[in-house]
Order: sequence, then structure tokens, then C-alpha cells
Amino acid sequence: MRNGNLPAFASYLATAAVLTIAMSVVAKDSPDFIRLTPAELKWQDVPDGHGVQQAILFGDPSKPGIYVIRVKFPPHVMDIPHWHPNARYVTVLQGTWYSGTGDTFDLAKAIPLKPGSVMLHPAKATHWDGSGGAEPVIVQIFGEGPASTTAVEPGKAFWLEVAH
Repeated sequence: MRNGNLPAFASYLATAAVLTIAMSVVAKDSPDFIRLTPAELKWQDVPDGHGVQQAILFGDPSKPGIYVIRVKFPPHVMDIPHWHPNARYVTVLQGTWYSGTGDTFDLAKAIPLKPGSVMLHPAKATHWDGSGGAEPVIVQIFGEGPASTTAVEPGKAFWLEVAH
């Protein structure tokens, strides 16, 4: 090797060393990674929710930014027509989730969605949903906060038990 190539070769070796060290650090989990098992979820009762529970997985729905929550509906419990200021993306994880759109709750017009189904709630679009059947339902919701819920008829109870 000629002396003129020595600085280039040394630069190459230094770059290779830095890349090797960086790759070994990246290969390990960063402290920013979060893993949750079902047993680690912290389910909380929704006030006046007839047994509906919610677990916040990531983020905070009340603050700006992305959040992920799960909602657990006991059998035969649904919510009344309402809307949210931002779009929400819902995936059915367990049970058959019944959902409808529009200002009038009518279980006969609800669409049953099985596990693996996905639904987009567009921003400010009125909808209603829950467990219209005899099985509990768990959905996972991804959205951007701050999130709120506005009932179409604020004077009515938000949660209702449907006939079975």
C-alpha cells in the first residue's frame, strides 16, 4: 500500500469500526421499546359503562399525539350515537362487534364484524357500536388525540343494554 492511500484506508477502518459498534448497539433493544402482554394491561371501568372497560396501551387520548386503547364490552352492552373530533381506526380482536352509523340507534341495522375486521370512524362521523350479542367483545382503537366523545343526544344515558 502506498503512503498516499494510508489516510483513505485509515478513514475506511474508522468508519467500519463506528458502523460495527452502531450495529451492535441497534441490535439490542432500545429502552424506548415497549412490550405488553395481555396480563399486563390495566383495565379500568368506564364510568356508568354497564361493565365496559378500557385499557390505554400507548399514548394518552386526552393529549395531542397518537394513542392506542382497547375497549372491552360485556355481552349486550352498546353505546348511543356519538362522534369523535379525529378519525379512529378500530380492529376487532375478540367477539362480534356490532356497529352502525347515523343519528338513530337501531340494532337491527347494525353490521356485525368478526375478529380481524377493521373499521374507520371518520372524524366527526356519527356512529354507535358495542356487543349486540351474547359474547364479550374487545376492540383496539388507534387514533390521534386529543380525543373526546360527543353524544348526539347529550341528555340520554351513553351506555345501554340491548334486549337479549
